[in-house]
Amino acid sequence: MRLGFSVKVIGQAGLKEHDSRRWQNNPHLSVSLAYLRDIFEYLRREGIAMYRMSSELAPYLTHPELSQFHGQLDDCAAELAAMGQLAREIGLRLSCHPSQYVVLNAPDEALAAKSALELATQAELLDRMGLDDEAVVVVHVGGIYEGREQARQRFVAAFEQLPEPARRRLALENDDTRFGVADTLWIHQQTGVRLVFDNLHHHCFNPQRMPLREALAACLATWPAGVRPKVHFSSPRTEMRIAEQQDPATGRRVQLLQPPLWTRHSDYIHPFEFIAFLREAAGLPPFDVMLEAKAKDLALLRLREDVQRYAPELAGGIW
Repeated sequence: MRLGFSVKVIGQAGLKEHDSRRWQNNPHLSVSLAYLRDIFEYLRREGIAMYRMSSELAPYLTHPELSQFHGQLDDCAAELAAMGQLAREIGLRLSCHPSQYVVLNAPDEALAAKSALELATQAELLDRMGLDDEAVVVVHVGGIYEGREQARQRFVAAFEQLPEPARRRLALENDDTRFGVADTLWIHQQTGVRLVFDNLHHHCFNPQRMPLREALAACLATWPAGVRPKVHFSSPRTEMRIAEQQDPATGRRVQLLQPPLWTRHSDYIHPFEFIAFLREAAGLPPFDVMLEAKAKDLALLRLREDVQRYAPELAGGIW
């Protein structure tokens, strides 16, 4: 089982995940790939074998009014191939997860078209790197809008209109407030899209009360033979929140203590929750785990130590 983390590296100072300069300063994919090479070398040193790349690697690639950025994949064809080769040498599994502004099932045709273009370019980037079918672009279903059934059907229709590389690379994740595993399974039955099981989201939104093991097994079964599935795992943030608001009587800013929101990610992964999850999954097909924690790579490294300490019988297969 490979453990991974997303985008930002905390364990080594100075590692940037993409070229974040504004368009006036001519950012470029070539700069992002130089940054990415440094991250890959850090992952090699730490023995981390799974990583979610920034969805902003190619700045302004799909911006409709900045055509000077549209040719970055062609400009960097050799560099992309070299980065893919380096990933294979390291044994690194890669993925992307576009932002919440990518909404494939939007009733607004312009937004849906823009989202489809973004997914197509992300898939093309992975293809240009020469990555195998484990490298996926993960998305959510989107918004409910006029109703759940219509929203799911719009996703299916939009998926079917995507170019082949995007359909091949796409993986669909259950979310924490709108579309649970039952919804993503319905979409899979219509499209064949692979499903990423998200543990925390399933706890937060599971109106059918589907048992965790059953939901996990169903999602794992959607992946093609010979392609290792991936799942997402996170722990809920438990800290008290401090909010500020103006006191209408005095006009002063006052602090309010608020309970935590269970949908938010914690800094680190709760080791006992993760160990319980692994034991619940015993006997199911093997899968990799993308950790979603605010401490990023530090959370991953600590979790490996925690599993070794608290469940050494499980630690041998985790890296």
